[in-house]
Amino acid sequence: MRLLIVDDSRSSLAMLGAIIRQSVSDNVELCLNPREALARAEAEQFDLVLVDHIMPDMDGMEFTAALRQRLTYRSVPIIMVTSDIDKQVRIEAIQSGANDFLTKPFDPIELQARVTNLLALRGAQLELASHAERLAREVEAATAHLHEREEEIIWRLARAIEYRDGDTGEHVSRVARISQIIAEGVGLDAQRCRTIYLAAPLHDIGKIGIADAILSKPGKLTPEELAIMREHVAIGARILENGDSDLIRTAELIAQSHHEKWDGTGYPDRLSGTDIPIEARIVALADVFDALCSERPYKKAWPLAKAYAEILHCSGTHFDPVCVNAFRARWAEIAALMAPAELAASA
Repeated sequence: MRLLIVDDSRSSLAMLGAIIRQSVSDNVELCLNPREALARAEAEQFDLVLVDHIMPDMDGMEFTAALRQRLTYRSVPIIMVTSDIDKQVRIEAIQSGANDFLTKPFDPIELQARVTNLLALRGAQLELASHAERLAREVEAATAHLHEREEEIIWRLARAIEYRDGDTGEHVSRVARISQIIAEGVGLDAQRCRTIYLAAPLHDIGKIGIADAILSKPGKLTPEELAIMREHVAIGARILENGDSDLIRTAELIAQSHHEKWDGTGYPDRLSGTDIPIEARIVALADVFDALCSERPYKKAWPLAKAYAEILHCSGTHFDPVCVNAFRARWAEIAALMAPAELAASA
């Protein structure tokens, strides 16, 4: 525990220091000038401050008020030493931030008792703060562990769905990363971009309820088969509905609406424009782009340049123009991400 005593009287300062060093603690710093004392308090953390009331240039109340402005001194005990017993003076001292008073001429035993009690309070305060910090770290670590487990389950489930759909799982990884890049490009905050990145892999989770004969059909689907295929959005939304976390709620929005189109010609609800959740608008673009660049049972992979041109061509019809602009602005990153897939498709 470190103590600071501020008094413009050398004799009073020496007496206070001597009594405290003898009876309480020798870790005491004495200061004649209140402004110098503020500078010392800025450089060092003190646990108790005694300050004289009447001082030239800056009195004890001004000093106390200035000290309380510093975040690390918001709760440090301060004793005002004063010869004035006027009630109004004491009220003003309390309003400036003083915790206790010592009346001149002071009694050494009273001084010792007040200082000892306030140091005990400070010690309990520091212990409580330390305990709170430990708990906060433990909660943070536990929360991070839960997030990691949640993420792992999502990625494993998404990859399982992709394998069932005839893919190795790289599609969901690319869609997730492209979605994150576009989300950043449209100006969403870091946490929301991260949530979209983690929710995007579940966009086609509803395909788990679609028959293999339809999922893997090499040719064009009949109208009846297409209607069944489109049911995957409703199935996905039902799988993810009523989630407790932001991640699962975001995944539900994406699963439900990633086949909607900006001009209102999509499905299942024929939403248009900004009525489509921004998360779904972003993933819709990323999903279509990667699908164009990927080989499927019913088509060959498109070259990157052709797929890029198609996305730009569909701005304002299929896709949100803002998302397309972000896609175009961050194209270098997306192209670098897609390079391995293009090489594999051309091999």
